[in-house]
Amino acid sequence: MIIKKKTAEELRSFRWLGVQDLRAFGHRSRAMQMGYGPEDWVGKPLIAILNTWSDINPCHAHFKHRVDDVKRGVLQAGGFPIELPALSLSENFVKPTTMLYRNLLAMEVEELLRSHPVDGAVLMGGCDKTTPGLLLGATSMNIPAIYLPAGPMLRGNWRGKTLGSGSDGWKYWDEMRAGEISPQQWSEIEGGIARSYGHCMTMGTASTMTATTEALGMTLPGASSIPAADANHIRMSAATGRRIVEMVWEDVTPDAILTRPAFGNAITVAMAMGCSTNATIHLIAQARRAGHDLGLDDFDKASRTVPVVANVRPSGDRYLMEDFYYAGGLPALMKQIAGHLDLSARTVSGKTLGDDIAGAEVFNDDVIRSTDNPIYAEGALAVLRGNLAPDGCIIKPSACEARFLKHTGPALVFDSYADLKAHIDDEDLDVTPDTVLISRNDGPQGGPGMPEWGMLPIPKKLLRQGVRDMLRISDARMSGTSYGACILHVAPEAHVGGPLALIRTGDKVTVDVDARRIDMDVSQTELDERRQNLTPRSAAFERGYGWMFNRHIQQANLGCDFDFLQTGYGAAIGEPAIL
Repeated sequence: MIIKKKTAEELRSFRWLGVQDLRAFGHRSRAMQMGYGPEDWVGKPLIAILNTWSDINPCHAHFKHRVDDVKRGVLQAGGFPIELPALSLSENFVKPTTMLYRNLLAMEVEELLRSHPVDGAVLMGGCDKTTPGLLLGATSMNIPAIYLPAGPMLRGNWRGKTLGSGSDGWKYWDEMRAGEISPQQWSEIEGGIARSYGHCMTMGTASTMTATTEALGMTLPGASSIPAADANHIRMSAATGRRIVEMVWEDVTPDAILTRPAFGNAITVAMAMGCSTNATIHLIAQARRAGHDLGLDDFDKASRTVPVVANVRPSGDRYLMEDFYYAGGLPALMKQIAGHLDLSARTVSGKTLGDDIAGAEVFNDDVIRSTDNPIYAEGALAVLRGNLAPDGCIIKPSACEARFLKHTGPALVFDSYADLKAHIDDEDLDVTPDTVLISRNDGPQGGPGMPEWGMLPIPKKLLRQGVRDMLRISDARMSGTSYGACILHVAPEAHVGGPLALIRTGDKVTVDVDARRIDMDVSQTELDERRQNLTPRSAAFERGYGWMFNRHIQQANLGCDFDFLQTGYGAAIGEPAIL
């Protein structure tokens, strides 16, 4: 039973379509031009369906049809659905990185919702940056909104072996570079690793961010785990359409859902899932948009107490998201870690998180472990600080060789990822398994856009020796499907004069994950002298969106949002004038 908290005359869309003046006449007549009539909108909420489908986004290929299922649900509940296309941000094809455009999508979402006669919104996303981009914009606009996750693709397959998105791409690329597989076999892997629509089915950034969105309370219960090709995804899409109509009448807005405890739940779930390192950047940005001062220390605190219980690659050793769904999905995982969650947090279901997961069960306790039998005793991420990263950096201990959790070695420094790629396979490269590879000027401004270059390639000469992991440091990000002893998001970045800009080849670097330290063995006097001789690097853009990006992007530890998009920046924006 819906308890209506507003009348039809109090709907936002009434200002466009319900009043009797010349401007509203124009709105109604143009709606009728498209074949609609008063029966479609009178007394009904107008629901925007923000669709990030495009012909070049394989993760969202099904959205072209799935939007019709959302519309069906909206119509069933007595709403009027309106599809609005939004920036697609295909992780695979957009260069130099989709991270350069996450905030552009957020701005587009906010302005689409503000400028159109809509009362609520369904946010259709899934591919990495679409999830935070959609949520950032919806948070700032703060009309009723619900997220519809694209769902993971089906397992990959090659010669009877299960393949995982990204993770097996990195793995077999190294095997080919080492001469262990042939170009023909590599070509076969290309054709088998992604065999349905949907986002990556490893615990990459897409699966991480859709799961944390459910933990925040912004999806229907269980929605984030359903594979894209499963018929249950179609039914979930229609249910999402029905629910947003109810949310409009109930006046359930993002600010009622995105509370400080909700973000605590999202961080907890991220740790238990063996999350992508990108979770830190996106959740910090989302929380700050919602008015909460979330930071890296919140992640590190959770990491000390929340074990990894999702046995999903790359932190896990065998399973993928399809298996995770069959094992009970995210509700089952949250039931396992309920003692770490705030179960009183409200969700878009209209109930509490505790209500949403009350009936959840685990059907395979090797995929979704108990807290007494985790795959990793602490959480997925650790935050390190020291004279190399005073504002912090990230490592994923659950996905690297244990020997690198405490390591000292000589630095081998490259001034950019392009520089590294040009020389990494040189036979005379002065490198050993103990060397610390460093790539710099790959951060928010330096990249530009902080590309996913952080899983630095292992030198070919070491691959042939059987080396498959080594300590690597950068101010870049890495794909959530990546793995290894990669230290990322070094802040401040080298491009703006962070200490990473001062380190030189041969300097000793010490990492101690238990102590949460990362330091270069260089005296402060020497560092001060090097800074005096540091040559500032030129900006990547001198016009357009990139010019704006470079002037307003924040560092990784602050979420890489634009400073002017922060909730506290300037006066609140009112409703658009209709004159």
